[in-house]
Amino acid sequence: MRHYIWAILWAVVILVLCGMPSENIDDIPKFPGIDKLVHTGFFFVFTVLLYYGAIRKTGTSKPSWNISIRVVVLSSLFALLTEYLQWKIFTYRSAEPWDLFADTVGTGMGVFAYLLLHNTYRVSTTTNTETASKR
Repeated sequence: MRHYIWAILWAVVILVLCGMPSENIDDIPKFPGIDKLVHTGFFFVFTVLLYYGAIRKTGTSKPSWNISIRVVVLSSLFALLTEYLQWKIFTYRSAEPWDLFADTVGTGMGVFAYLLLHNTYRVSTTTNTETASKR
């Protein structure tokens, strides 16, 4: 659990912010779709933090299907939970399918960032190793 502390703390932040009445956030500039952008950002960060915890726990930075599947499933379940809570518990908030879609987009962006950065890291490591062996 200690490896996932940042993801857990971020999940608490998401739950608190998703549970706040919208009147409490009037100071935030609003434009059409701002809530979808916020949902996407929340779940992008959450997904990246889940990957960070998984990498620390396993001790490897290599991309893994096992890690990716677990992260996507956990993030998707958490997205469903937040929408369910907005529908049943935080009734002053609205649960929308487009919010769930935005959460999924954020999760996908986090997965893409993980795969992109690790592939870039592996390439640069190979390049550095080849350069060092030529000296």
